[in-house]
Amino acid sequence: MHDNEMFNININNNSSLLKPYYKTEYGKAYLGDTLDIIKYFPDDSINLILTSPPFALTSKKEYGNKNEEDYIDWFLQFSKEFKRVLTTDGSFVVDLGGAYLPGYPVRSIYQYELLCRMVKEQKYFLAQEFFHYNPARLPAPAEWVNVRRIRVKDSVNLVWWLSKTEYPKADNKNILRPYTEAMKSLLKKGYIAKKRPSGHDITEKFSKDHGGAIPPNVLELGNNDSNSNYMIKSLENGLKPHPARFPKRFAEFFIKFLTTEGDIVFDPFAGSNTTGYIAEQLERKWLSCEINETYVKNSMLRFEEEPNLFSFSKVELNGQNI
Repeated sequence: MHDNEMFNININNNSSLLKPYYKTEYGKAYLGDTLDIIKYFPDDSINLILTSPPFALTSKKEYGNKNEEDYIDWFLQFSKEFKRVLTTDGSFVVDLGGAYLPGYPVRSIYQYELLCRMVKEQKYFLAQEFFHYNPARLPAPAEWVNVRRIRVKDSVNLVWWLSKTEYPKADNKNILRPYTEAMKSLLKKGYIAKKRPSGHDITEKFSKDHGGAIPPNVLELGNNDSNSNYMIKSLENGLKPHPARFPKRFAEFFIKFLTTEGDIVFDPFAGSNTTGYIAEQLERKWLSCEINETYVKNSMLRFEEEPNLFSFSKVELNGQNI
């Protein structure tokens, strides 16, 4: 797709346009069921799908999670469409939380069953698995962790990085981390090539300054945005914030890693639209879908956080300037 071609999506044979709930300089947010909206997206049009869908939890949440028994078949409807709209070198990144079997201190394996079916039936490739570690997560489930004390708190979500081909677009030079003080000292003093006790031959190439360290596939990211403009404005306006927001740094990591400026990023379960907000900052085009109107309306507050970057007066709500 080129220029704004992606943003001219026909909703029916009469060529009426699919109306966004609101739009910004780079993106558009849609209110509705993703399965109803995505069918109007052209094939091979999205560079990155980045999302955290409702999890298969045993307790019902206000944002509409599915039961474990229904979850896999429910989600496969979406992932089938995701594969269709992804570009050949595009990526699909999904953050999934875990669950215990109802009434027992043993884990569900629904994430692994879902992964196997996406790979075997829908022919995705698993590019890499990541682990989203939130050190600030509260101890849960309470019955097994706090009361009976027979489990430790669950602080990790599984993140599947999936692709249509074996070689999706990616560049880890865009997500380098600052060197540790020890590594800075090593670079300054120089490194003498030698074998480690394990037998690995460490050559002098490891003493070259590459501008930063390659990050691991464990992402230690808390969701500490209680003082963000989104949260403050939500409370000021009597709007309930989305209860399951993912960190801005999570979206930033994968958008920088898997896309370049001008690419299109799509979040099909947008919630508070962290993905769209970060994509806008990084000058990527973005599209989002969210079925809950309160969450969509509330997500507009994100785009007031950077007044020097965004002109909120240009945002349109249902085709009307606000």
